[in-house]
Amino acid sequence: MNIDKMFEDFGGSVEGEMTLPNQQRSQQQGPPEFNTLDEPIRDTVLRDLKAVGAKFFHVLYPKEKKSLLKEWDLWGPLVLCTLMAMIIQGSSSADSTNDGGPEFAEVFVIVWIGSMVVTINSKLLGGNISFFQSVCVLGYCLLPTALALIICRVILLLEQNNVLFALRFVITVIGFGWATFASMVFLGDSQPVGRKALAVYPMFLFYFVISWLVISHT
Repeated sequence: MNIDKMFEDFGGSVEGEMTLPNQQRSQQQGPPEFNTLDEPIRDTVLRDLKAVGAKFFHVLYPKEKKSLLKEWDLWGPLVLCTLMAMIIQGSSSADSTNDGGPEFAEVFVIVWIGSMVVTINSKLLGGNISFFQSVCVLGYCLLPTALALIICRVILLLEQNNVLFALRFVITVIGFGWATFASMVFLGDSQPVGRKALAVYPMFLFYFVISWLVISHT
């Protein structure tokens, strides 16, 4: 079976390149291209961190639509998912005797399975974006929700009252709206014109459930 053909049929073109330069180049073709395996680990890590930071910036300021689609990666979504799971686990453990394990697993299941379901729905509707690109965008767009979770957790350090609860609610709603808007900016053009609403609705539910976790566990 042709593996490249199978990936092309399932997810379209995948922008992240994972092939190495051909080592059997002739003298007429000149020297081989630069191989990332030959560079120091420090340079590789710094380059990847800069790429992740640039994607976070584009989520906070979603103006360039192709910024998260050129080279997909899952480092940012993994960091955000782990951070949110740890904060929710800590807030749950503070009020109970258990170790918060189910809450930690709950966040991972909702984020990854939810993003996969939204992506599959997008592909079934005829979206022209690859599977991993969609998961990458949905994961990076969790940044506003994660920031809302951190702010709500800091507010909980104060003596609680109705005003602070309303403040946490407003912050969570802003994070939810920002995340939904950013994902629509990046993924909206990949859907057929007559089916955009059907593709946006699962995104709305995805970030709504995560925002509900934020306000309910804080």
